[in-house]
Amino acid sequence: MSEIVITGANFETEVLNSDKPVLLDFWASWCGPCRMQGPILSEFAEKHPEIKVGKVNVDEEQALAMSYGVMSIPMLAVFKGGKLVNQAVGVQSIEALELLTK
Repeated sequence: MSEIVITGANFETEVLNSDKPVLLDFWASWCGPCRMQGPILSEFAEKHPEIKVGKVNVDEEQALAMSYGVMSIPMLAVFKGGKLVNQAVGVQSIEALELLTK
């Protein structure tokens, strides 16, 4: 399963009402570490179809980023049952993502 683009319009449906855990990547196209995180996130998404992986472009979705206190990117946030349960800032390895989403 590949990553899905998360926007203010689909956030409730795709994240808050998801029947599986969601790993969100808050990122921006100009962010070097975000570009490093991209392929790792893609590999994680392929390896873990039981977890929905989404990407939130902070430049296009500023209100969404602000509502979750995103100050540094990449910020990875884990939602379960519609609640934010874990988060990490900076480039994360697949192993770190697996621990983050447990």
